[in-house]
Amino acid sequence: MHNRIVEFQSLIDENLFKYFQSHRKELSLIFESMGYSVRNGGKRVRPLLTLLFCDACGGNAQKAVPMAEAVEFIHTYSLIHDDLPCMDDDDYRRGKPSNHKVYGEATAVLAGDGLLTAAFELIAAGCAEGLYSADVAIKAVSALSQRAGCNGMIGGQILDIQNENNPNADFNRLKLTDNLKTGALIDAACVLGCIAAGADEAKLSAASEFAYKIGLAFQIKDDILDVTSTLEKLGKLTGSDANNDKSTYVTLLGVEECQRLVEKLTDEAVSSLKSFENNEALVEFAEYLAHREN
Repeated sequence: MHNRIVEFQSLIDENLFKYFQSHRKELSLIFESMGYSVRNGGKRVRPLLTLLFCDACGGNAQKAVPMAEAVEFIHTYSLIHDDLPCMDDDDYRRGKPSNHKVYGEATAVLAGDGLLTAAFELIAAGCAEGLYSADVAIKAVSALSQRAGCNGMIGGQILDIQNENNPNADFNRLKLTDNLKTGALIDAACVLGCIAAGADEAKLSAASEFAYKIGLAFQIKDDILDVTSTLEKLGKLTGSDANNDKSTYVTLLGVEECQRLVEKLTDEAVSSLKSFENNEALVEFAEYLAHREN
C-alpha cells in the first residue's frame, strides 16, 4: 500500500472513536451501540478518500479529519438502518452480528439517528477548533447534506427498496439507484477533501467525476462478490440479491462482463485524476477497490 494510504488509515483510526469516549453514564447504551458499528469498520473507503483528495489538492489532511469522520458516521448510520428487518433484513455486517441483533431494533434506529446527527456536529466542532473557516464548514455541511439526503443516498435507498421483487429492472434503473445510493456519499467524501483544501471548481468537478465512476464500479464489484464470495470472506451472507429476486448487474450482464465494466470504470476514474499533481495514492486505491475480495 502507498505510504499515504497507510498514514491516513492510522490518522482515521486515531481520531474516529474519540466521540464515544465522553458522555453521561446514563447514556452509555446509545454510545455503545453507535460505537459498536463504527468500530466494526471495513476498509474506511470514504474517510480515506476525503483525506487523499485533501492531500492531492495540496491541503493539510489533518485539518480534514472531522469531515472524514463525518462521512464515515453517515455511512455507518446507513448500514445500521439497511440491516434492519424492515430494510434489507441482514443478520451480519462485516462478519459480526448486525447492530439490531445485538442491541434490538429500537436502539439500532436511534444509533443510526445519533450517528447522522453527530456527523454535522463534528464538522461544526472542527470549525470551532480553528481547523478551517466558517465558510469552509458551511460548504462542507451543504455538500454532505445534499449528497446524503433524498436527492442522494436516501433517494437511492428508496429506489433500491422498489427494486426488490423486481427482476426486470434494467441497467439504467440500476445505475440511477447506485449513483444515488453509493455514488453520492462517495462523491461527498471526495468533494469534502477538496473543500477542506480550498480547491477550485475544476478540481471539485474532477473529484465528482472520479467519485461516480469509482462508486458505480464499487457497486458492480459488490454484485459480483454477492455471487462469487463466501460469508467468511465477505463478512455477510451472500446470495441476498437472488433471495430478494432483485435485478443486479450480474443477472443482466454476467460475472465476466461485470468485471470488464469494473475495469473500464476504474480506468475512466483514474483518467479524471490528471489535474491532481499528487495523485499516486488515489490511483493505487482505485485499483485496489477494483480487485478487492470483500
